[in-house]
Amino acid sequence: MFPWGLSCLSVLGAAGTAVLCAGLLLSLAQHLWTLRWMLSRDRASTLPLPKGSMGWPFFGETLHWLVQGSRFHSSRRERYGTVFKTHLLGRPVIRVSGAENVRTILLGEHRLVRSQWPQSAHILLGSHTLLGAVGEPHRRRRKVLARVFSRAALERYVPRLQGALRHEVRSWCAAGGPVSVYDAAKALTFRMAARILLGLRLDEAQCATLARTFEQLVENLFSLPLDVPFSGLRKGIRARDQLHQHLEGAISEKLHEDKAAEPGDALELIIHSARELGHEPSMQELKESAVELLFAAFFTTASASTSLVLLLLQHPPAIAKIREELVAQGLGRACGCAPGAAGGCVGAPPDCGCEPDLSLAALGSLRYVDCVVKEVLRLLPPVSGGYRTALRTFELDGYQIPKGWSVMYSIRDTHETAAVYRSPPEGFDPERFGAAREDSRGASSRFHYIPFGGGAGQRLARRLLAVELVRTARWELATPAFPAMQTVPIVHPVDGLRLFFHPLAPLVAGDGLCL
Repeated sequence: MFPWGLSCLSVLGAAGTAVLCAGLLLSLAQHLWTLRWMLSRDRASTLPLPKGSMGWPFFGETLHWLVQGSRFHSSRRERYGTVFKTHLLGRPVIRVSGAENVRTILLGEHRLVRSQWPQSAHILLGSHTLLGAVGEPHRRRRKVLARVFSRAALERYVPRLQGALRHEVRSWCAAGGPVSVYDAAKALTFRMAARILLGLRLDEAQCATLARTFEQLVENLFSLPLDVPFSGLRKGIRARDQLHQHLEGAISEKLHEDKAAEPGDALELIIHSARELGHEPSMQELKESAVELLFAAFFTTASASTSLVLLLLQHPPAIAKIREELVAQGLGRACGCAPGAAGGCVGAPPDCGCEPDLSLAALGSLRYVDCVVKEVLRLLPPVSGGYRTALRTFELDGYQIPKGWSVMYSIRDTHETAAVYRSPPEGFDPERFGAAREDSRGASSRFHYIPFGGGAGQRLARRLLAVELVRTARWELATPAFPAMQTVPIVHPVDGLRLFFHPLAPLVAGDGLCL
């Protein structure tokens, strides 16, 4: 018994020594990691680095960020202030919030900073995209995309977008059970982008398969830049390659179509515009452009559309005001056909013969609808911020921002702390964007509201959804309580927002306006 006891004590002592050594090594590694970034400050500047923590070696604070979501940034803002340092996704980052600080960053484009996304996003989306191009290629891409989302192009999209949204809302009403709004919005957004922007001819099964592949790409867009088995980046690369393989056949057909024909979709417009500028696009360039178009449509639209449905459900007076405005503008009469079967792909035969009745001009007259869409993006911006890279060392709020470091400006924190509105920032108040209040705030309020995903095409889709939803359906929770919101990497309800939808009788002047 005695030798056996000594053996146990020996093993326990060795284990304790190993644990102690491991702890000391970890502590030393973290100390050296912190020192490494302290020494990376620009010594030509007398200003200090912002306060903050660089986390653990290589991983930084990425795991904390993914687990804590929006609380990660708000807790550090409370502790360190509106400018602090951290280390995310393999890079040193300066996190910035507040209208004045954001103003410095956004107005310093190409002078103080340049647009920058995580390395994983560059790898997955490619160099022939707006976020990957620099110099002349970047300017050419902006010109082409400006034509894709010009007013004339948007006017052509309106009837098809309205038809797709009408079909979707009516299918929700006919579902016979709860609908997961976020999942439905993601599927719908992908189908609309694939059919209307890219002109892809997909049956229902192909739509679903390609949407799942694309979603896997998006889910791994913000991952550690480690191309190793089972890593997020490796999964994203596999999804990207599958998408490119499918797109190659469709693009090849478009390249061999009549060059003199009028472009029928956004991808054809990209090809046509590039040729007008004297540039023959390569297959790789067009595959990356196609994925970029899907990404631009999908990345924030599904999130913001789900948030729109959620916030309207939580604030019935806003629904009543939208219905009043629709009736006043002669747009209260929805499609009167009985809802058809759920499912189907955009471009499938319609299940009613009603003609689209909306246009850009008609949507432009719906001022309150526009205020609601803006307020949704203010309260629940789809993403927390935007990335930039410092082109040179500069001062911000008394700190140095070293050349080469990433700068992430915070949309959500800036919205939450804005003090220019007459009503509390945390409340839902679409009227804060009414003409009278915006005039009283003046130009100084410009950088208090900086929604990501507020592009013309996406605003159009959300306005159309608001109109079709309010004049076609009423909806209610299928769960005991409203869901919590996940904020990283995209804002969405943790349970997908499960709702029951019920059809409404068409609205006409004189009808009751309560749900």
